[in-house]
Amino acid sequence: MSGGPGTEVFRVDWLPGTDLLHGVCHCGAEHVAQDPVEMWRWMLAHPVGHTA
Repeated sequence: MSGGPGTEVFRVDWLPGTDLLHGVCHCGAEHVAQDPVEMWRWMLAHPVGHTA
């Protein structure tokens, strides 16, 4: 991972008017979930395999 541990940025936004969360990984991958736990699981598992 470039920059070392802790330098990656994830963003989670609430989609107004819905019960949905929109997550974005530092690599640009996106995920939408209604359950905050599902969003956390995606964020924590997603970086596996990142090289940059």
